[in-house]
Amino acid sequence: MTKTVEYFYDYVSAASYFSHFVLPKITEKAGATLVHRPMFLGGVMQATGNRPPAMVIPKGVWMNQDLGRWAKKWGVEFNSNPHFPVNTLAAMRGACALLEDPVFPAYDDAMTFAVWRDAKNLGDPAVMAEIVSGLGLDPAAFTEMVKDQKWKDALKANTDEAVERGVFGAPAMFVGDDLYFGQDRLFMVAEALGVDIRDVVPGY
Repeated sequence: MTKTVEYFYDYVSAASYFSHFVLPKITEKAGATLVHRPMFLGGVMQATGNRPPAMVIPKGVWMNQDLGRWAKKWGVEFNSNPHFPVNTLAAMRGACALLEDPVFPAYDDAMTFAVWRDAKNLGDPAVMAEIVSGLGLDPAAFTEMVKDQKWKDALKANTDEAVERGVFGAPAMFVGDDLYFGQDRLFMVAEALGVDIRDVVPGY
């Protein structure tokens, strides 16, 4: 039976940025199915009483350094975002709406790169319009789409489900009923799928 990884994430999460690169490689190597579950991290934080690491000053300083180490480990470009915390509500609703659309992989890449590679503010409608236009989407139609109650409800449902299943931050990955939190646990996700992370990321 093909294994499935449910991936709960938000573009605002720096750790989700790294998992965006590595998790698909793991599931491909394992022959597993990767199921994207866009959620709103702000809602998860509120529901669980969690706080962003940056709100604890020493932890925020450490985390900025640690993210640089992980960028080197994973071999990806990473830049701090001066607009953090970025409001990703529209972007995450868009992810829900476009999930089954052929444009989704490009959309997912674009939103991910915008925050943590290009240091853009997804909370700025003009920035969002520029990004979706580059994907061949009509910005005005996109704006109306993410206002649709259907996609508001879809994002809320994903967020509520995540909290009900024990998620308290991002990225959160389920292999069966087992929850793995954080991009630093990707090696455990790989193990759960019968894969050695070193076969996916040489030099890990």
